[in-house]
Amino acid sequence: MKKIQLASGFSIPQIGLGTWLLTGRECFEAVSTALDFGYTLIDTAVSYDNEQDIGKAIEESGINRSDLFLTTKVWYQKLRTKDVIDQCNRSLDYLRTDYIDLLLIHWPNKYIPMRETFEGFEQLVEERKVRSAGISNFTIRHIQEAKKSTVLKLSVNQVEFHPFLYQKELLQYCNGNSISVMAYSPLGRGKVFHSELLKEIAEDKGAEVSQIVLAWLLRKNIIVIPKASSDEHLKANLDSMEIELSDHESSLIDSISENERIIKPSWAEFED
Repeated sequence: MKKIQLASGFSIPQIGLGTWLLTGRECFEAVSTALDFGYTLIDTAVSYDNEQDIGKAIEESGINRSDLFLTTKVWYQKLRTKDVIDQCNRSLDYLRTDYIDLLLIHWPNKYIPMRETFEGFEQLVEERKVRSAGISNFTIRHIQEAKKSTVLKLSVNQVEFHPFLYQKELLQYCNGNSISVMAYSPLGRGKVFHSELLKEIAEDKGAEVSQIVLAWLLRKNIIVIPKASSDEHLKANLDSMEIELSDHESSLIDSISENERIIKPSWAEFED
C-alpha cells in the first residue's frame, strides 16, 4: 500500500474505505471485510452515525491499532472550542481508540470564527488525542483563512473530486501549500459509469471503469476513499493501484470535467 507523507510528519495510505451512508450491520461487515483485504485507512465522521459500528469491527478484527489510520470529522454546527473537544472525545470512545490519526473540520461555518475552532484542534493535538489536523470542503479562500487561524499545519483537504469535477486550481493550490487532497465521491455517485470515454479506456486496459477513475486520481497523488461494501468492489478498488495510465489517457480524462458538483448541501459555500 503506497503511503503519502502529510505535513504533520505522519503517513497516510493512499487508498482507503469511505463509510458515508454505511451504518449498522452493513457498515460493520464492510469494515471487517476491508480490513481482511488489507485496507488500513478508514474514513468516517461524527455525522455519519457509524463510528460505533467501525469501532466494533476494528476491535473484533484483532488488527493492531498502530497499523490503522482513522479519519473522522467534526460537524460544522459544532465548531466552538468545547464542542470540538467533546465531539473528538465521543469519537475516541465510539471508535475504541486513544487517538485519531486525522481530524477534519467537516464543512466551514462562516458564523463560527476559525480561530475558535482551531483552539480545540490545538488542544487535542497537544494532548495527543489527534495526530494530524485537516479540513474538508474548503475552497482556496477558506484555506487561506484557516492558515491564518492556527499554528497547526493543515495536512489534508477532503473534497469532492472526480472526472466530472476536476478541481485543478484547488489541487494546485493545495499541492503548493503541502496540503494533501483526499477525494470523496471519487466515482461521481456512479456517473462515471456512463462515460463513453472512460468505458473505452477501461476496455483497452482490461479494467473496470471505477478502477480507471481511481488510477487517474492516484496518479495525481490524491488520496481516495471510495465507499464499497461488497467483496468484489472492495478488491477491485485495491487493484486499481496496479493500473498505469499514460499521459495521453490521463489528459483525456482531465478534459471530461463539466464542473459538476454533486454534493452541495444548503449550507455549503463553494465560490471563492
